[in-house]
Amino acid sequence: MLNAKFGPAGNADAFPYKSSTDAPRWLAALGLDCYEYQCGKGVNVGESTARKLGEAALEAGISLSLHAPYFINLANPDPDSLKKTTGYILASCRAADWMGARRVVIHTGALMKRSRREALDIAKVSMAEVLRIWEGEGYSHIALCPETMGKINQLGDLTEVLELCQTDGRLIPCVDFGHLYARTLGALTGPAACEAILDEMEAALGPERAGQFHSHFSQIEFTPNGGEKCHRTFADNGGFGPDPAPLMAAVARRGWSPTFICESAGTQEQDALTMKALYRGAL
Repeated sequence: MLNAKFGPAGNADAFPYKSSTDAPRWLAALGLDCYEYQCGKGVNVGESTARKLGEAALEAGISLSLHAPYFINLANPDPDSLKKTTGYILASCRAADWMGARRVVIHTGALMKRSRREALDIAKVSMAEVLRIWEGEGYSHIALCPETMGKINQLGDLTEVLELCQTDGRLIPCVDFGHLYARTLGALTGPAACEAILDEMEAALGPERAGQFHSHFSQIEFTPNGGEKCHRTFADNGGFGPDPAPLMAAVARRGWSPTFICESAGTQEQDALTMKALYRGAL
């Protein structure tokens, strides 16, 4: 039986509940399956709140993931920068462990005037060091998910993220289809593009590992020179992409079971339900 999961990204202020601990029950009542807790501006959730959220999620049948701080830059070789990056990731894993989340999404970093090859090679070395400490601290049960990025001058196109994930079998790619759409200036949308993305993932990681990928999805507005400008909603009428329907059909046809976190601008839960309906309709 296929078990792809659909849900929103958010924090305690993002949805109509009094606290984040109320989110799982509310999401389950809507018919959603997962929830990504946002720590993009820092890991500020306390242990008590995190544990209560985890208990509520377990009771409601909601799978949790956590987004690590945006400040992470694996492509900066400076020792102090790597120490900070490692600290952000470990703090995220600690909070994820408190709440029972089994995936932590991490940014890859910026090029910083380096070639893409040089930046990726630095990121691979940095990731190996992060994983050494991550394992030593007892967090190897929590998967780290390097994310594809939306701006052209950022490290993290699909090929780069997959190569980074190939360095360790415990890494799971977070494929943000809106980001890929933005950084390719609208090229990656439609059935052929979706199949090409999934084919590349399968070739790099194998069907079993690729089939469990983590994902962010939203429609995105982009600029010709920079890539991602801002997230949009499925209801926006500006012709924004990518279209979720071909992706849901392609994933269903392959029998894959990824986790889709919707990052629409303020309509995360509604658009996640739309994606789930498209997926079920394609089965």
